[in-house]
Amino acid sequence: MEQSRKKMLGLAAIVLLILILAIIFWLKPSTQDTKNSDNTLQLQQQAGQLAPSQISASEAISFASKSQQDTQINCQIRTDASNRLIVNEQTKDCFEYFITQYGEKTVEQIKTDFLSYIKVSYQDPVRSQLGDLWTRYINYRNKLGDLQAPTADKESVQYYQQIVNNTQSLRKQFFSDYEIQGLFGTQDTYDQYTVDRMAILDNKNLSADEKAKKLKDLFDKLPEDWKENLQQLNQLEDLRKLTAEIKARGGSAEELHQMRTNLVGAEATQRLESLDVQRNDWKSKVTQYLTDRDSIIKSNMSDSAKQSAVEQLKQKQFSNQQEQLRLQTFETIHDQGGKLPFAN
Repeated sequence: MEQSRKKMLGLAAIVLLILILAIIFWLKPSTQDTKNSDNTLQLQQQAGQLAPSQISASEAISFASKSQQDTQINCQIRTDASNRLIVNEQTKDCFEYFITQYGEKTVEQIKTDFLSYIKVSYQDPVRSQLGDLWTRYINYRNKLGDLQAPTADKESVQYYQQIVNNTQSLRKQFFSDYEIQGLFGTQDTYDQYTVDRMAILDNKNLSADEKAKKLKDLFDKLPEDWKENLQQLNQLEDLRKLTAEIKARGGSAEELHQMRTNLVGAEATQRLESLDVQRNDWKSKVTQYLTDRDSIIKSNMSDSAKQSAVEQLKQKQFSNQQEQLRLQTFETIHDQGGKLPFAN
């Protein structure tokens, strides 16, 4: 039992590393089955061959941990017309529902509960197939804890690529190609996209313009249903990094324009450039106001006269109430000697 606990703790460490590759876990698109699974599912739905749980509410509670008492068992197991298991990411979600009870239950109790659950919920052959796949999945999860950390620099692309490679190699010891695609296909696609994106951004042999083009090409190869979820998060981060790179070495406005066009297109680039103008105008107004305000404060006028002069200056340059409220932050930071929070 103690050995199982150590393996599960080791597993948690490896899984944490893998989860670094999936920072937008909550933004990840909904699970999609493989093409063959979709075709089979269409036939099975027509024939009414889904295999939902038939257990009672009291039975369901007995299989859940205390923290899961107000949830439904997340096991949307699918079968074909012959009541044989269709392996997809929902199968993995079912396994993980039980595995996440670790800490509230022992590993052995989790194993027992899952086998008891499928015994009362499904009929053969899907029941025996689920039991067999579950056993191999548990063994695979335990072996994850035995994987050695890569020797490469933790900040390098090679480090994360080796994690992906080692994990994929381990899976081949426990699952068929069909099972790997069903259980991990979506995760593999996202992990490799993340590593490839890191490699492009870290490639010192590419200009910012070339990086933007390669990032756009990489993004365009993603499944359509992923793009909406990932576009805003990743493109904003890519824009930030490449813009900072260009500005750090004194790049031209034309280079910045071309990078943006390659990455997000002409229409979005036009909006960004309009935003640049607004930001520059705001920066100029605030900087000039603070300079004039300092002159007033350092003058020989009385305190009341200074206060009145500063207020007139503010009203003259910032007639909009929202701008005046925003300006208060800049005044406070300026008076404290801090760096003004202008957007880049």
